[in-house]
Amino acid sequence: MKKIIFLLVVIGIVFMGCNPVEDIFNDIDEIDSPIVGTDAITLTSDDYDELDLSFGNFSSEDDAKAMLPAFLADRYPNWGLGSSVLVGYDLFIGNAEGVSDYSGADVYQLSNADYASTGSDAFGFYPLVDPDDFIPGILDTAIASPVEGQIVRADYDQYFNDPVVGLANVVFYDFTAGFEGWAIVEESGVDEVWTVQTGNVRGNGFFGDQFSNVEWLVSPTVDLTGESNLKFQITQELDFAGDASLLKILVSTDYSGDVLTATWDEITLANPATGTMASSEDYDFSAYDGETINVAFKYTSIGDDPATPGVDEGDAGRWRIESLAIKTLGVDGDANNKGDYYTYDGGWELADDVYYLSKADYDSMGENSGEPGRFNNFSSSTPADAYIPTFLSINDPFAFGQEEDEIFVIYKYFSTSCFCTQTRGNSYSVIDGEWTPHTSVISTNLQFGHDGNSWVPDNTIRYTFTGADIALIRAAFIDIYPGPADNVGFFGSFDRRSSSSNFWSDSMLLEAFNVLLDSINPSAPEGQKYVLTYVIYNGSTVDEVKSVIKTGGAWVYQ
Repeated sequence: MKKIIFLLVVIGIVFMGCNPVEDIFNDIDEIDSPIVGTDAITLTSDDYDELDLSFGNFSSEDDAKAMLPAFLADRYPNWGLGSSVLVGYDLFIGNAEGVSDYSGADVYQLSNADYASTGSDAFGFYPLVDPDDFIPGILDTAIASPVEGQIVRADYDQYFNDPVVGLANVVFYDFTAGFEGWAIVEESGVDEVWTVQTGNVRGNGFFGDQFSNVEWLVSPTVDLTGESNLKFQITQELDFAGDASLLKILVSTDYSGDVLTATWDEITLANPATGTMASSEDYDFSAYDGETINVAFKYTSIGDDPATPGVDEGDAGRWRIESLAIKTLGVDGDANNKGDYYTYDGGWELADDVYYLSKADYDSMGENSGEPGRFNNFSSSTPADAYIPTFLSINDPFAFGQEEDEIFVIYKYFSTSCFCTQTRGNSYSVIDGEWTPHTSVISTNLQFGHDGNSWVPDNTIRYTFTGADIALIRAAFIDIYPGPADNVGFFGSFDRRSSSSNFWSDSMLLEAFNVLLDSINPSAPEGQKYVLTYVIYNGSTVDEVKSVIKTGGAWVYQ
């Protein structure tokens, strides 16, 4: 049931040859957000189609929070500040029992030293090598104190064909998956310059206009001990940069947490990849042979001068970075990025009921835009359950496929709610001869409120005082504010006349709200909001409304 409170406008109209009805509507059109409303809706199949959710549900609450504001803005175009809508929707709960043991497992990435310890002269396993012959021993060395039942995913590379002599990666950062542990350091400016985008990280100082910012993206410490004849390569794209030198690739051997006190050397590449995503040349990096370093991307933008409006004086280029590699001479070849799960039971044993999708697996599902192999992950637009059953029917990894056979499939998922790549998974069973995902859909709801600019998730609880609440407040304050407490207990209304000896001030009311809310909702989370309605006397008996929010463990006015 909708409850809409319309702003009533009384207009005096003087008839002087004009159209009074047209004038009225012109005046109404000039009113900002003239409607404050409340509603409760449940999404329909048509609504999910409008949201481009062909499966008829959301994959996470975060996705619902990210997608529903625009939907509500279209549904309620004239609603404004103070409006609220409770949205009922279906939420997909994909984690069958046991999946989280694998999707949340520790990860061990095999290093070049690990491959060398197996007798390999390459930075990965050769095509005919069984990784399980070596990984248990590698984990024994790498994990000092394993506990019974511990699960670890061992990530490794395995060549498709015998590698050849060439340049091989010593360090590789794949920014299609996020920041890869790199840290943002703000030097100046207030804008969020470095962000994760689909397929890359991006430095950008344009936010509807050009703004001045200096913001760094600094790598974790890179240990190049024992490495020689190093090369550096970056895959990047520069756009809209008037002065490309404002965007710098820097290297330091003495960085200790403060970018301003460290010594930085600049890398100047022959190919800055202007206008298109491209890999640079293999830049001579031998100056850092054997060193421990940090690499940084320093983004600088210049804002337009507000004193000269209309004059474009700024420079806010867009810098997209897809990957970074530090290489050395060795054997090289096209390799598959894989992962296997091991469980500790007095020794590391390969799990036989779980499969982690490899790079080649994603590629087999299609490498074009909108297909899993494009960025080697799934997303809301490329849902896992639309691909994995077919994949299993073609590439059953454990020769399963009999009725009621079950396997966990773990995969990468790019979430638009955090612009990050997550590890997710599901259980798949053979039912009536078909691989079928475990599906659990629950009906739930989210409340949204209008903050004057847009719809935002809103946990506001609307609460009206009861007689028991008034009795609680009287008992709590009878020794602190005897007159006001006794008065509210007797009449059931707060005396809000400042001239009265029984006056309840705003600060006294807030004390009462704290006592009441801590009683009725003692475990309320930080940020919980309440709109409280209670009876007051200010010469007549009327309702009064106050909004509070839990901040720092206490309830304060919002």
